[in-house]
Amino acid sequence: MAKPFRSAQKPARAPVLLAVLALLQVSQAAAADLADVFLGVRWGESSSALLAVLGGRATPLPQPIDFGDSYAQIVRRDVALGGVPLITFFQMDKRTGGLKRIQLERQRHGVNPPAFRAVFGALATTYGVPDATCVVPPGPAGGYQAAAENVWRPDGLVIRAIFRDTTIEAFEGCLSGDPSIAGPCGLTGQLLVRISPPEADGASCPAPPRLR
Repeated sequence: MAKPFRSAQKPARAPVLLAVLALLQVSQAAAADLADVFLGVRWGESSSALLAVLGGRATPLPQPIDFGDSYAQIVRRDVALGGVPLITFFQMDKRTGGLKRIQLERQRHGVNPPAFRAVFGALATTYGVPDATCVVPPGPAGGYQAAAENVWRPDGLVIRAIFRDTTIEAFEGCLSGDPSIAGPCGLTGQLLVRISPPEADGASCPAPPRLR
């Protein structure tokens, strides 16, 4: 599938975005495990074909997990980015039954700024400066959910790294800085990496995703 590449340096978009990028310091960890996730996988293929490709690396679930426009009944539990373990959900389109996207998710008890910095660093080491950086401040329209999102668009893929603070006190949550000083963090936060084909994900800064 897509080959890793380094994008050219991009101009600063706004002071607030610079602050987010400063928070997400790039580590030297490689993102080799991410390439392994979609190695040999084809968009639109069936669950049986996906299981044949993944072999013993995949775990079928007894009941599918609903993701709104898709469902996941196949997961991987052996993937890490930047040394951070993530669960990989292979999301199947409800209409066609074919693979729609791949989502890697950190268990909520392990969601914190250091984990996101490590995941971001692994992706940035392989794919370079993000093609887009999105900041969603907490407010009534978004259920007081603050979020930071970075988007890479290598050839044939769209990769999104999302750090979402879903605490009701999001003004003082994970994205405000050091949780030991600023307030609540973890348990209610989300750390996601989404992989999609370009035709299924064209927006730079989409609306907040549906929470389970």
